[in-house]
Amino acid sequence: MKTHRLDKTDLSLLSILARDGRLSKSELARRVGLGATSCWERMQRLEQAGVIAGYRAEVSLRALGPAVTVFVTIELGEHRAENFDRFEREIARHDEITGCWALGGGFDYLMQVVTRDIESYQALMDTVLEQRAGVARYFSYIVTKSVKDAPPPFDLLSQS
Repeated sequence: MKTHRLDKTDLSLLSILARDGRLSKSELARRVGLGATSCWERMQRLEQAGVIAGYRAEVSLRALGPAVTVFVTIELGEHRAENFDRFEREIARHDEITGCWALGGGFDYLMQVVTRDIESYQALMDTVLEQRAGVARYFSYIVTKSVKDAPPPFDLLSQS
């Protein structure tokens, strides 16, 4: 993937948008220290370059009703390309699996699952196991509270 050289203003713009994506264009420009047109042009350039991949609302799960978040480490039984492909296809079918990352190290994958309750989480895992997705074993970690949930430190990640 191509990396993009970002200046201090770009990084400031990204940091502000990551924390508050609903700012008006004029307020964003004010916070970044640019004119509205110049700010808008930078945003368009960052979007077209794929640096800004999209915009989302941060939804409070508590406001919707009961919910549980579970992180799951997965170890596959066999480590051939077709095994990884089969597992990843199965995971993509389930909306409750909100994140899944391939890992280097002791486990093959880390999944994030958001569902109504522990029973529905276990029903999901039973379904994944029944589909013969290649899971040898898995470990579940129930989230009891969110301690920190922040955007990445863009200024530390940039090659500028």
